[in-house]
Amino acid sequence: MHVLVVHNRYNSAQPSGENKVVDQEVELLRAAGHRVELFERRSDDIGARSLLGKVAVPLLVPWNPAVRTELAAKLRAERPDVVHVHNVFPLLSPAVLAACADAGVPAVATLHNYTQVCPPGTLQRDGRPCTECVGSTPLPAVRHGCYRNSRLATVPLAVSLSVNRRRWWTGVERFLCISAAQRDILVSSGMPAERLAVKHNFVPEPDIRREGSGEQVLYLGRLAEAKGVRLLMAAWDEVAASGGVGVPLAIAGTGPLEKEVTAWAAGRDDVRYVGLLDPAECRKAIARSVAVVAPSTWLEAFGLVVVEAMAAGVPTVAAGHGAFVELVEDGVTGLLHQPGDAASLASGIRRIAADPDRNREMGEAARRRYEQGFSPAVGLERLLEEYRTAIAGRSAQARGGDTHAGRGDGDST
Repeated sequence: MHVLVVHNRYNSAQPSGENKVVDQEVELLRAAGHRVELFERRSDDIGARSLLGKVAVPLLVPWNPAVRTELAAKLRAERPDVVHVHNVFPLLSPAVLAACADAGVPAVATLHNYTQVCPPGTLQRDGRPCTECVGSTPLPAVRHGCYRNSRLATVPLAVSLSVNRRRWWTGVERFLCISAAQRDILVSSGMPAERLAVKHNFVPEPDIRREGSGEQVLYLGRLAEAKGVRLLMAAWDEVAASGGVGVPLAIAGTGPLEKEVTAWAAGRDDVRYVGLLDPAECRKAIARSVAVVAPSTWLEAFGLVVVEAMAAGVPTVAAGHGAFVELVEDGVTGLLHQPGDAASLASGIRRIAADPDRNREMGEAARRRYEQGFSPAVGLERLLEEYRTAIAGRSAQARGGDTHAGRGDGDST
């Protein structure tokens, strides 16, 4: 199969699960003998632009006509079987869908977050879940300045969501939701249910698994409010006050709360801040863990670190909402805590570390869950199945003389 992957890569200074997923899927397809090409933009390149070029970036978020022209020409010349769209913000824009329609190539889009119904894509405001824009206009997001706490910065995202909504819904053959929880929210917003499929992210087979009981509790991810970092610090203080769990907390990652985390961890024997780890170091850190903690306060659309822990035979303590509810079988492959509740998180950490035999059983169950639902073989099979469905759908429309309404909508945006 000939696949063209479209992706705007996130800034390399911050860890990105989405970049990782895209890279892993490309490698998986190529290893299976499929031809995969990339059509990319990089957010890192914005810094090298002229002042005028930087000022123009927000104007290109809703619509980038140069991208449409460039991609359409590439598609006509190379004729891939399918285009797989990932992130289009901020340099690609939904103009990529018009290019697919221009060239008559079916498009599949993985929805890594909630940008179809929420301008910043987080379904969160002021540290709490928020669905005010779901099924409605994005004006509340502008009013509250939900992207980067700025009304001005939120406007391009809100405009893009409004003017391109119909193009997305008609210009994509298959939307790949990364969890059933995400799909339920999107269907409730009015997105076409018949085009929304659940395809969980896969995780490559790790080169190392846990042996023994582990030597740390691990948090691995972005140091941000939405990821539950402050909640974790409060919970760990409670754990420490009650005598600890016999192993330290290791925090790996970087982000806006890095200084706060560093100051909190300084001088403590029960906390180690290890900074940003490379992929190999991440795998080793997971394999050395009693448990991995995922205390997100926002409704995670997936939760890659949970599945990475499963692959290594390590149980997790995760917030009991969003995708975590379907990833973690409470009491079997890990524990779920009350979202946003530090005492519940502290209790979960104590419970998962208290009984080594039970912990080992949960780790083994987590590994079996990974093999059944999140391995490369399963990921490849489901990905190709969705590509075939999209190609068949486009072929059926072509035979019927039909085209997507998205072909001409909003071209002058």
